[in-house]
Amino acid sequence: MIHDKFPPTSHLYPQTTATANDTMTWKTHIDAILPKLSSACFAVRSIKPYVSHQTLKTIYYAYFHAILSYGVIFWGQSPDTSKVFLLQKRVIRTMMGCGRRDSCRGLFAELGILTLPSQYIFSLLLFVVKNRKLFSLNKDLHSINTRQQLNLHQPSAHLKKY
Repeated sequence: MIHDKFPPTSHLYPQTTATANDTMTWKTHIDAILPKLSSACFAVRSIKPYVSHQTLKTIYYAYFHAILSYGVIFWGQSPDTSKVFLLQKRVIRTMMGCGRRDSCRGLFAELGILTLPSQYIFSLLLFVVKNRKLFSLNKDLHSINTRQQLNLHQPSAHLKKY
């Protein structure tokens, strides 16, 4: 059979595959990217004495942010993202030469870098804008002229907890 000749795609491109376990918790994927993000943090720390802040920011986007933003619309809501956010704060502190216990709130704004939760929201908004045809407006469902007629329609979910 033809499928026996080729390995699964996760073996061909291990660094670009998003993995979820059977309970859809995304812990497997997050655990897979944590060492990569840690390596990116080490790379920034190693090269910091030799380059400018602008070059560090470029390295951040090329190395750390590329790993961080891949598939974030899927795993960004996972409770395990706190570990990823801690690594993001560590790399920001390293870039700015701050201590381990210093606040990062102003540093993100100073560098113009989105935090992980902000990146998640931004990626979701980009998805909605790029795929506008997949969503319906409230005015598409009824002809009543209301204030919310131009809002996206939120379908109701009927979920049961077993």
